Amino acid sequence: MLKADGLKKIFGDRLVIRDVSFETAEHGIYGFLGPNGAGKSTTMNMITGYLAPDGGDVLVGGYSMIRDTAKAKRMIGFLPEQPPLYQDMTVGEYLRYIGELKGIRRKLLTNEISRVLTRLDIKYVKNRLIRQLSKGYKQRVGLAQAILADPPVIILDEPSSGLDPRQNSQMRELVKELGKEHTVMLSTHVLSEICDCVMILSGGRIVANDTPEELLKTENESQKLKLVLKGNASAAERTLLKLKTVESHRILAEDGESTTVEVVSFPGEDAREEISMACISNDYVILELYRDKLTLEEVYLKLTQEAED
Repeated sequence: MLKADGLKKIFGDRLVIRDVSFETAEHGIYGFLGPNGAGKSTTMNMITGYLAPDGGDVLVGGYSMIRDTAKAKRMIGFLPEQPPLYQDMTVGEYLRYIGELKGIRRKLLTNEISRVLTRLDIKYVKNRLIRQLSKGYKQRVGLAQAILADPPVIILDEPSSGLDPRQNSQMRELVKELGKEHTVMLSTHVLSEICDCVMILSGGRIVANDTPEELLKTENESQKLKLVLKGNASAAERTLLKLKTVESHRILAEDGESTTVEVVSFPGEDAREEISMACISNDYVILELYRDKLTLEEVYLKLTQEAED
């Protein structure tokens, strides 16, 4: 449904987006992750046609954003990080205005406005001024204008920005529902766990593009174990060095009562059984042995740091 092919953007003498390419299915949730300045918003602005690329192209439903701009833009609903709201309009007036800009025929517009008001549960604030609404409701109104006319592709730039935990939970559910019928692309860290695919940007390029499950599986292929042994057990290092499944280890803490060791296995190896048997054979009492798995946030930090290095 959405395809970016070799996107490039230059500001002054600085190349900020370099050969960004990806392709999405007809529905699902795609997340852009990256540190500030990685190029997330710039990439989204090129995808929506707000910025012209200095190289490459974007295809939306087969329409080129460069050659068939009007047709491509009709396929997209966009919610920027700062929703484009007119504070002195009522919610209903604002959505009617946006609907007219989108070219929705008048006899269909009233029903379309009613549809998005109902879907986003903001029907009862239809006649309130936008400036009187809370941050959460303003975000919903911004999302309502994005899905007006039912575009197949919805782009959301930091949709949970400034929301409290309850509002963030509600936004999560809304995005999940939209992903069942639309291609949803969002830049976020808070909502990354609901994404079907995650693209990690660093330095203006994609350094990872996969499902959250595959990213976690790949980065956790080598087990990282925490081993707590009773007593001053630094001599256990000699035992660990002999184990076939152990790639490396280091002492994290040591006192008279216990020693904490971090152990990393070779990729694809499960070192827990071998470590347990070795400790028992050498009379080391195991107080704790547990696997320390990377979270998606930690994978993101690891990959962006590697890219920066």
